[in-house]
Amino acid sequence: MYAIIATGGKQYKVAEGDVIRVEKLDVEPGKEYVFDQVLAVGGDELVIGQPVVEGASVKATVTKQARAKKVIVYKYKRKTGYHKKNGHRQAYTELKIDSIVK
Repeated sequence: MYAIIATGGKQYKVAEGDVIRVEKLDVEPGKEYVFDQVLAVGGDELVIGQPVVEGASVKATVTKQARAKKVIVYKYKRKTGYHKKNGHRQAYTELKIDSIVK
């Protein structure tokens, strides 16, 4: 069985046992988090919500809070001597999917 959930402005296809990285959630590692915004649940038959599936939820355990590798942002304009170097590290939450409730 799989589900499509929405969090952080993105959609993720998840199944039981999957480990996913989502936008940072305000939850401590080791705690359980429940996604109630389930857009679709698949398995034997596909159930699509309008916009969400009623009564469906996905339970996950937070494994860690971390930051991704640094992305270098380099701005440059030729002939003017303008250049600017900046870095960014996006915060994320890593989750292990425990169960999908239809």
